[in-house]
Amino acid sequence: MNSGEYKVMGFAPYGEPKCSKLIMDNVVDVKEDGSFRLYLSYFDYCTGLRMTNEKFDALFEAPPRSPESQLTQREMDLAASIQDVTEEIVLRLGRSIAKETGEKNLCLAGGVALNCVANDKLLRDKSFDNIWIQPAAGDAGGALGTALIAHHNFQGQPRKLNGVMDGMKGSYLGPEFAQDDIEKRRTAAGVKFTFQPDDETTENTVSALTEGKVVGWFQG
Repeated sequence: MNSGEYKVMGFAPYGEPKCSKLIMDNVVDVKEDGSFRLYLSYFDYCTGLRMTNEKFDALFEAPPRSPESQLTQREMDLAASIQDVTEEIVLRLGRSIAKETGEKNLCLAGGVALNCVANDKLLRDKSFDNIWIQPAAGDAGGALGTALIAHHNFQGQPRKLNGVMDGMKGSYLGPEFAQDDIEKRRTAAGVKFTFQPDDETTENTVSALTEGKVVGWFQG
């Protein structure tokens, strides 16, 4: 439970959304503005150690497949249907927010904001001119957000905007270093190293991984 949701999105193109209406009629109540309520009687993730229960199995006429067992067309169609309903909710929410606020820029965060297929459809829907997704949009972003809140709201530190992009500079975490600078620093530290062209680096990396070795890759 609570693991591998992105695999549903990735698996969806292999199926057909044959169960979308069944989901909308029974599993989730979706309003016109995109607000929704999940009927928890079909799930067991709140109090149990599994995502769905016997009522869910009965609705979709089969139990969940065993881990690592063969994926069938049923799982493909179910994944496609869940993705289809998710996209519909995202689109309704987007349109509703745009209508209510009149804003042309949208900022997204949270695990569902990592659903790139839904994001693409929202962008093509033209409800907003610009859409920005926080790079650590999943659960890991909570730690980042907590630190920023403490820094700004509780310590009174200013929010620094560079006028070009966000303060995180996208998802880049540090400066870029020139090759000669890297070599000088490693030489000064007494590190043993050899220089290789890019094509040789790629080939040697593949060979090392094939042999079961661990590779650390630094670039820029």
